[in-house]
Amino acid sequence: MTTLAVRLASRWRHVTAAAVILALSLVAYFAGVGRTRANVPTAVVTRGEFVDVVELRSEIRPVRSVVLGAPTQSGDLQIVRLVKNGTRVNAGDVVVEFDGTGIRRQETDRRAELKQIEAELEQVKAQARMAEEASATNLLRAKFDVNRAKLDVVDRDFVARIDLEMARLALSDAEQRLAEAEKRQVSDLAAAASEVARRVRRRDRVRQDLERIERVISSLQVRAPSAGTSSLMPNSRFGGMMGGSQDFREGDRAWPGAAILELPDLSSVHLTARLDEADRGRVEVGQSATVQLDAVPDRVYESKVSRISILARVDFASSWPPTRDFDLELGMGDSDARLKPGMSATVRIAVAKLRNVLVVPAQVVSLVNGRPTVYVQTSSGFDQRTVVITKRGREQVALGSGVEPGERLALRNPAAKTAGRQ
Repeated sequence: MTTLAVRLASRWRHVTAAAVILALSLVAYFAGVGRTRANVPTAVVTRGEFVDVVELRSEIRPVRSVVLGAPTQSGDLQIVRLVKNGTRVNAGDVVVEFDGTGIRRQETDRRAELKQIEAELEQVKAQARMAEEASATNLLRAKFDVNRAKLDVVDRDFVARIDLEMARLALSDAEQRLAEAEKRQVSDLAAAASEVARRVRRRDRVRQDLERIERVISSLQVRAPSAGTSSLMPNSRFGGMMGGSQDFREGDRAWPGAAILELPDLSSVHLTARLDEADRGRVEVGQSATVQLDAVPDRVYESKVSRISILARVDFASSWPPTRDFDLELGMGDSDARLKPGMSATVRIAVAKLRNVLVVPAQVVSLVNGRPTVYVQTSSGFDQRTVVITKRGREQVALGSGVEPGERLALRNPAAKTAGRQ
């Protein structure tokens, strides 16, 4: 083989090796791009309605309910009978019954005391009548003595002067005794009346106490005013200093006025929630909302904001510093027999809407060098673009420019993912 042929063969081998290396590099590059595009999740840019929402946790509560509890004019009472939680009751059914042994003993004692006071009052009245009659008799006798003494005071010639003076002295004494009798009568009558009034007041106090006891006895059996499903209330005194809570049950002691059970009206319900202070300026009465019940996952309910409290409540149990929340109520527009008080739900309130805008998920937009940026999928990978944000929400972003409908955007930075694998 000549020298020229050797050189040509060597050059051909080098060209062939370079071509193979280039081909392998292109295959590796496009394979890497394909893997990158396959591993990065994307979302499509759409043109439509942008909706910003505030999401809250909520609970179904009845619009109307009746809370039944212990009598307000008694001491602590022990519960001896209590319906089970969730029991269906009819109007007139006994739902709570208290032990009345102690209060009935008080009733017996008060009745005996009242009987004794009434007997004493009759005796005092009889004594007052006797004292009044005695005073009247003394007064009549004194008046008679005055009149008789006046007859003896006769200024005539045939009456001796000394007898006339004695008669005048006797008249003066009689008039003095009459004045004393009149004063004594007023005093005796006042004393008798005071004693009678004192006994009457005591009798009235015992009667009032007896009436209170009778009312308590009549309320020892609490009956349902209407049909409903019982919902037992928590016993706040359970656990003492150690904390904890549980619903009332038979054997517990209930303090005066304690709320023991609730009978909700299941014909109409609404939702209650706590609105964070940061979202108060975005939520208004009348805004529409969707409701997803934890217990009914197969249906989305429609709702509207019906009331927002004027003042915020401080929640000291949440964290420190304590948060400030507003009470929020939403009316349920859909009726469903599956809706029960106490069910938990997720409420999504639409607080802002824009029509005919470019809408993308919020996670596709990130800040790069202080500018909102997205990553647009292309045939060779992803291109970085700066976009203009019209409105940002928690879940969606409305874009003014930078992308076109139908383009796919990376839900995360593809370069950051690639760098993490290297």
